[in-house]
Amino acid sequence: MNTTFRPSRVLCALLLTGLAGAASATLTKPVYNTAKDEVKAMYKAERDKCDSLSGNAKDVCVERAKGQEKVALANLEWQYTGKAKDHNDYLEARYEARYNVAKEMCDDKAGNAKDVCVAQAKADHDKAKADLKANKKMVAAENDAIEAKLKADYKVASERCDALSGDAKDSCQASAKARYFQ
Repeated sequence: MNTTFRPSRVLCALLLTGLAGAASATLTKPVYNTAKDEVKAMYKAERDKCDSLSGNAKDVCVERAKGQEKVALANLEWQYTGKAKDHNDYLEARYEARYNVAKEMCDDKAGNAKDVCVAQAKADHDKAKADLKANKKMVAAENDAIEAKLKADYKVASERCDALSGDAKDSCQASAKARYFQ
């Protein structure tokens, strides 16, 4: 069985767009809605191709089409909002899709080979999940460190402002608050 993943041109374009502007929202509402409709149409076309297959090959095809749709929609949402939560949802959709396809492909095997296949799919899924969880914790730790540094720098700047008086002190404090996001 051929296990090569061949995303459509729309999906490739979405992924490339996501890589180009991943840090912020890059899509307007009309573009987002059009792309969403295209992803759904792509899913329907891919799903219809599966009807010509039978048995487990059909099941794998359907699972692959579902996964492509979920990943593309999650990527679109992330591109539209630019939120970290949507980025995590996109990454989660990717590893869930891979897991579901891999698990379905194991149905072609029997006995110990099937058990090993399922165990490998589960292990890959768990590793991806653990990586995502670790990345979330690293981002939270980095954010905490940045916040602590900003507070410390603000305290120093505020101390410097205490030597001033009147409008100069007010201006200095306002500047320090703006500079250190307090």
